Amino acid sequence: MKSNKPGRKRRLVNSWMRRSTSCVLLVACWLSFGVPASAAAETYTPGQGADKDFESFAGAFLADHCIDCHGETAPEGDLSLHDLGPVDEINAGIWKSVWAQVSLQEMPPPDASELGVVDRLQFSDWVVDELSRVMRDKGGFHAHRDPHKGNFVNHELLFGELPAEIQLVPTSSPARIWRLTPQEHITRLNELINTEPPYDPEKPGLRTHGDAVPTNHGGELKLYFGVDRIIQWQGGTVAYATSVKSVPAILSSARKHGLENYPDFYTVNSAEATQILDLADDILRYMAEGPLSIAKPYQITDDPKSIADKMVGDLRGLPTSLVYSTKVVRPLTPVHDLMKDDGVSDQRVRAAVDFLFQALTYRPPTDQESNQYLQIVNESIQKLGKEDGAILGLSAIFLDRDALFRPELVQYGTPDPHGRVMLQDWELGLAVNHALRYIRPDQELRTAILDGRMRTRDDVRREVQRMLGDDSIRKPRVLKFFRDYFDYDLAGYICKDNKALTETGVTARGESHYRAMFDATASTDRLVELILQEDKDVLKQLLTTDKVVATDKDAYYFGRKRTKEEHDAAVAAVEEEEAEAKKKDNAALKQARQELDDLEKWLKENPEGDTPKKQEELAAKKKTVEAAEKARAATVRQYRLDKEKLGIAAADLSGPEIFARVSRRSFGRGSMKPERILATAPEGQRLGILTHPSWLVSHSDAMDNHAILRGRWIRERLLGGGIPDVPITVDAMLPDEPHNTLRQRMRVTRETYCWTCHEKMDPLGLPFEMYNHAGVYRTLELDQPVDSSGEIIDSGDPALDGEVSDAIEMIEKLAESERVEQVFVRHAFRFWMGRNETLHDAPVLQDAHRAYKESGGSMNALITSLLTSDAFLYRTRTGPELSTTAK
Repeated sequence: MKSNKPGRKRRLVNSWMRRSTSCVLLVACWLSFGVPASAAAETYTPGQGADKDFESFAGAFLADHCIDCHGETAPEGDLSLHDLGPVDEINAGIWKSVWAQVSLQEMPPPDASELGVVDRLQFSDWVVDELSRVMRDKGGFHAHRDPHKGNFVNHELLFGELPAEIQLVPTSSPARIWRLTPQEHITRLNELINTEPPYDPEKPGLRTHGDAVPTNHGGELKLYFGVDRIIQWQGGTVAYATSVKSVPAILSSARKHGLENYPDFYTVNSAEATQILDLADDILRYMAEGPLSIAKPYQITDDPKSIADKMVGDLRGLPTSLVYSTKVVRPLTPVHDLMKDDGVSDQRVRAAVDFLFQALTYRPPTDQESNQYLQIVNESIQKLGKEDGAILGLSAIFLDRDALFRPELVQYGTPDPHGRVMLQDWELGLAVNHALRYIRPDQELRTAILDGRMRTRDDVRREVQRMLGDDSIRKPRVLKFFRDYFDYDLAGYICKDNKALTETGVTARGESHYRAMFDATASTDRLVELILQEDKDVLKQLLTTDKVVATDKDAYYFGRKRTKEEHDAAVAAVEEEEAEAKKKDNAALKQARQELDDLEKWLKENPEGDTPKKQEELAAKKKTVEAAEKARAATVRQYRLDKEKLGIAAADLSGPEIFARVSRRSFGRGSMKPERILATAPEGQRLGILTHPSWLVSHSDAMDNHAILRGRWIRERLLGGGIPDVPITVDAMLPDEPHNTLRQRMRVTRETYCWTCHEKMDPLGLPFEMYNHAGVYRTLELDQPVDSSGEIIDSGDPALDGEVSDAIEMIEKLAESERVEQVFVRHAFRFWMGRNETLHDAPVLQDAHRAYKESGGSMNALITSLLTSDAFLYRTRTGPELSTTAK
């Protein structure tokens, strides 16, 4: 892109000179020496910005490096920068694109311009500063904070040797408050009304106190009231689901690929606050009264037969169709103590206030906070009476800032010379707790905080290592990282076209596929934890394991799609077997009907022989006929189901029993089951999580595979590359050609305008064509041999680059790469710091990677390194961010 045409360069300079006479001296120097003004800088601190205006800095940069290709006539990509002026709200989109291309080192390309590292950083910082300034009152500019843009920071600068002219400063994170995630929030609320089982080392995969609240078999994250006491109900699955009191997660969360839990992402809006108040009323009443808050007194009994006279009529789907046991299993708290007896005292009110505050904020209230809520509750009781007043007053605590946000404001402590303040006491203790857990700190951590032993790096290391080393301390945040990193938990939310799904070989009947995918998420969760338990070469094991945690249905999802000839032969064999079975059923039914007809005829002809004994014989004959009819119908139904499965040769999955965590009983007999087996995947067909149906379906669409999305995942999550946003002028759609393979339809991405980005994704995603969009292994697509070839291009690691025959060969190469390990560390940093890395974080990232590598690939060692780093421990109260290119 560097201009070698003096005429064009001078025309551009003259254009800018007409706008402002202040640039005359700059242009004279620039034309004399042929170098940008930024080159005069001796050192540069990334993120400090360039205190320069458009004419003297950015204009010169564009003229020297961009205009030759993006000039007034025939600009490349139809993008002309000839008349691009200073950043404003109108041209902000173009400047955002320029920033992305320069940050990713796409423009100017290395073979067209010798752009120095400092010049590139300075220009990128300048653009972000200008976009942030101009868009401040117009929605703001946040693209550089998006975790998808984290890879815009040069990988080689983070893990290699920095140029001498770049100066780093000790890192920290900004002072901030983090809104709770939906999983954290609903887990806090669940603690108030449900008692979870303690950890059982004999059954480590079962639901345990401290684990996240799992989604139900429909993928809904819900809080259920009293299901552990329900012993009987009327109706089936749907009726049960309608009868049970439950509430969905209230706080919003984007169902998108990648990391979600960044402090800048979410707030609590007025609609959510209103819903939280409504839910608080339900929770507090259940805390006080248990099922009596949602059921009639007669529904609480250990003998459902004793209330048969009250359970009359069609009660299906009604709360009155449920029967609760008399056993109290919910936690009995000071809220219960306050409400159970007549009268009110400050002592009991304060006990309820303090308990609820600690349960919702995870720290004890200050005297001021305790007194304020005591006053609120007492005033509410005076106006509304004890029951309604206490409920309304206590509900206010559910909206306390610290019940919905976790503060890291470092309001106490002396800043160091770099303006950093270290977290301490409750802020530091809760930061460590939040890094691993969803429930409040255990007694050891609470004692350490209260005793002043959460103020140093060593204090953090002590507590982190203690918690990581104790399996009974559940750590759902670690599992959440792997969900966010791999994106394997989205499969059940991919709405499939029924016809397209049927063609994959799996059943499209009802909700079967979606239930199988939510089951698959729970199974993959369990596999991740098994590998974390060994804690050796964690990333490599996840990428290359041959182990599968499976349900009985997974034999088909992990199976092989049959060819047409194989399918026809299988159908013929089953139909032959079906014909023989029907023949036997028909013969049995015919005989039973004949015997019934004979007996009825005899009774008609011999009325005197119509005795009780003969009537019993007649009833038995009728039951035999009914049973034969049901058996014949069952045979027809079973063979119909069997034929639906003949499109797939089921995998031979066998192994020891294992358990996976599933939700509380949520849909009666339709609830998910925890039983699984630990099996071995078919050799040569599967290798690691990226070849499991949970991941493959998560990266598919309604009709087919999504090779672009899969390739982008490899590029960003394993290779550390970045992909610019799709221009708004591009209609990112593949042609609708059902008779062509996906690879053939993707020819449109090879057009010049598209291929610059797609060559970084498509060759990485197409190797997964060896599986269809239900995750089933296949050798044919549209009766043509599957082409699963691909290529690793511009990975940043020359040893990785080159052609691959299929996904398994590509995964094997990637799993051995140190660069892939480093990129994994970058994503772990983002997850636990809640922000994108900057160049100032390079020492932290290098230390974390070193800890991971020297420990033999231990995730515990990696987490410990990150949680004892300056980026985690220190906050900056005010002032500009250390980096504006990537926060």
